[in-house]
Amino acid sequence: MTRRAQLLTAICALAVATLNGQAKRPLAIEDYYRVLTITNPQISPDGKIVRFSVQTRVEADNSTMTEVFTVPTDASAPPAKVADAPSGGGRGGGRGGLVRVTSPDGLWILRTQEKPLPVVQPAPVSAFEKRHQERFKGAIFDWKDFQRDGAPFPVPNPTTQPALQIVLQPAGSETGAKTIVDMDLRPSNLAWHPGQEVIAFTADVDFRNELKYDHADLWTATTDGKVTRLTNDGGVYSDLGFSPDGKYLSYARTLGTDLVIQQKLNHGGPRDLYVRAVDGTSAPINLTASWDLEPTNARWSPDSEYVYFTAETGGEIHLFRVAAAAGAKVEQITHGPRRLTGLSIDQAFRTIVYVAGTHDAPGDLYAADIDGSHERRLTYVNQHLLDEVAIPRTERLQWRSKDGTPIEGWLTFPANVDPSSKGSYPLIVFSHGGPHAATGYAFDFKKQYFAANGYFVLDTNFRSSTGYGEAFKWATWGAWGDKDGQDVIGGIDYVLKKYPIDPKRVGHTGHSYGGFMTNWLITQYPDRFAAAITGAGIANWMSDYGTADIYRTKETEFFGTPWDADARDRMIRQSPLTYAGNVKTPTLFVHGEVDQRVPYEEGEQMYFALKRRGVPAKMIRYADQPHGIAGHWNNVHRMINELAWWEQYLKPSTTRTSSHAGGPAR
Repeated sequence: MTRRAQLLTAICALAVATLNGQAKRPLAIEDYYRVLTITNPQISPDGKIVRFSVQTRVEADNSTMTEVFTVPTDASAPPAKVADAPSGGGRGGGRGGLVRVTSPDGLWILRTQEKPLPVVQPAPVSAFEKRHQERFKGAIFDWKDFQRDGAPFPVPNPTTQPALQIVLQPAGSETGAKTIVDMDLRPSNLAWHPGQEVIAFTADVDFRNELKYDHADLWTATTDGKVTRLTNDGGVYSDLGFSPDGKYLSYARTLGTDLVIQQKLNHGGPRDLYVRAVDGTSAPINLTASWDLEPTNARWSPDSEYVYFTAETGGEIHLFRVAAAAGAKVEQITHGPRRLTGLSIDQAFRTIVYVAGTHDAPGDLYAADIDGSHERRLTYVNQHLLDEVAIPRTERLQWRSKDGTPIEGWLTFPANVDPSSKGSYPLIVFSHGGPHAATGYAFDFKKQYFAANGYFVLDTNFRSSTGYGEAFKWATWGAWGDKDGQDVIGGIDYVLKKYPIDPKRVGHTGHSYGGFMTNWLITQYPDRFAAAITGAGIANWMSDYGTADIYRTKETEFFGTPWDADARDRMIRQSPLTYAGNVKTPTLFVHGEVDQRVPYEEGEQMYFALKRRGVPAKMIRYADQPHGIAGHWNNVHRMINELAWWEQYLKPSTTRTSSHAGGPAR
């Protein structure tokens, strides 16, 4: 028996067992409102209790209901609902750029406050001029960064933001406060030294210079007001923390964008974790110099021996640690095919809690010992759904791209396979956004919804994805779409050889960078795709440069601006619109009306190019929506109409039904 026949037999057997033995049904669109999401787990200082929130999607008013629970970390009792709302704060936390942190002994508070700007009286105008000023309904601006996706237009001039002062005051009292930092800076990432006489923070001296990218440096200040700048090298510093013994300051450092542009680098540089002696007697130590992943959310162990942090590794996210010494080896603490999020550690570093999800189940709350052992599951918030719905399996794959580079991906099997069917199945390929991001072990309702309706679903971590090292992350620099496109095509070829998929019924989709990849692939491989859905995808890098709120990607990864000849040629060469004459694929375009990350005109240009040539195309534009296209009603409407597109172009006419498709957009 061939590999393909064996797989089909196994799938059919699984379908029969699932339907007859367990009487489970496929996932339905209505189940979207039944999926519960755990957020913000916070372990108590003694490690015995964890407090967390559970979010429920509410169809009636398009809202999200949040309830707060507690559960013992030894799993000795089920979760108990509590009445009060989740508390805010946390190290370096705050709203609107303002920060408030408490001293180690709890007796003092550091906070930032805005320094009042000078009052400028407007020039006098006549009554006639005033009337016409008041009648004006447009917008007037004269600063460069005038837009930000999801924010009111135009955003306030960032170069005229007030400076932030750092104020020290007794806890629980507004009296006795004194300002210890009063400079033309906007401090953030405040961290207390254990001795409580020194704080560290980050700030950018050029935050008013709109021609420079952020390069937040390291600073310290004493409680009596002595301020010291520790760095001035064009790097960007963050994630500050003092060791409990007070000897070291830890921080993360990345390359500043201006450095990348000035030096015309072909990479964005690593994110590394450093420690430096507080007394300045030794040079900083790069703890992750020989480690090829990206540390985040660093935290010191109570004995000051280790720094713990999380990082992506392939499609997983795990907890790691490294000794605070030169040449130390990074150790991975947690393991397994999952992505750990919301990790919280107790004060004594004995217990950790985290949310872990997989492809076939939404995330639940777990606890474990600090070494990752003795894991116990604390919640089963979606068991009501999983008992009723048959979630098809997802298989991890690895294949070689055109140049031999290994690529990781996942294939979700279709549900309810007809045991008597001898035909092949359609395939939907997803490409993630970013591009410097990754997909992996997490429950994705849309992908499961498509699988429930009879589709194989392929997900790929193509080159430029995070979690695979620096060379992999920056491999597409200067040529977005080329190598990463080959990676996706390689994955399609791989699954076509090994699984019962019809090569004539393959579709591609993605949002943001995944939308660009969709546009790119249907122009470069016009005979490979029977249908496509582009979500907020770039069509023209030239027009995008001046209309999007994130122009740095062009100045870095395309090596310049449109008025630089080489960069301009690169932008034109990598623009899907340049090759729109090749497209044969019926394509649905989905875009937010007020998207300022990938402006709506990008989708419109590609849509018009296809319509002008007679290629089937449809546009769904979501009113008042930015790049992410948020809201439960929008999400459900989008899935219904995307499935209708797949059903129209990927299913044989004899098997197409309208019950799942939901009809045309309306």
